Amino acid sequence: MRIAVTRPEEDAGALRQKLEAMGHEVVMAPLMTIRPRAGTVIPNMPWQAVAVTSANGIRALPAGHGLETFRTLTVGPQSLKAATAAGLKAEAHGGDVNGLASFIRATLDPKAGPILYLSGAETAGDLEGQLTAAGFACHRAVLYDAVPAESLGEAATALGQGAIDAVLLYSPRTARIWLGLVKAHGLEPHAARIRNFCLSRNVASVLPEEWYKSVPDTPDEQAMLALLAQTKGSH
Repeated sequence: MRIAVTRPEEDAGALRQKLEAMGHEVVMAPLMTIRPRAGTVIPNMPWQAVAVTSANGIRALPAGHGLETFRTLTVGPQSLKAATAAGLKAEAHGGDVNGLASFIRATLDPKAGPILYLSGAETAGDLEGQLTAAGFACHRAVLYDAVPAESLGEAATALGQGAIDAVLLYSPRTARIWLGLVKAHGLEPHAARIRNFCLSRNVASVLPEEWYKSVPDTPDEQAMLALLAQTKGSH
């Protein structure tokens, strides 16, 4: 299959390699650009744990952040790899924001200290709200902005020529951007014919009801790639 990869360039390289190893062709269509915020300061506090839901939250950490000694909780393999590479004591739990929130509620004590949440300006879920509702003191540090693309670039041409068979969508926001750009390019009839592999039902719900959507049983990349491999006509 010819697959549009919508991840930011920082996250797309490893995914592209996996897809090509599976025998697919990749069309790059990054829907967001990651821009770290300058001058961000991490408060010096006795954090019980550091929570991060995206590898970009790790990459955007300011120099001298001082978080190496704290327990870092990530959502999956990609954020875990970034945190480990940054010298943090990291472990992965939950698969997504809701899963990580459930793990924290089940295993950590609100009285044992505050939680530091590393995030972008816009998030796919409300980790801070869930933890605060559970009695935790949660400090959210906004480290980067994910700026939406203004065009589909080469993917628009490929989509219009029928040269894309599927698209991978990882968040409700990227699904909204994809849908908006498809409309802006006048490509809705073409986009309606391809397969939309969505990380979760929340992502799929953004797209028109009549579009072909596939959602894995668990919200992680490994499950999505397994679903892709099982799809009839995927090779």
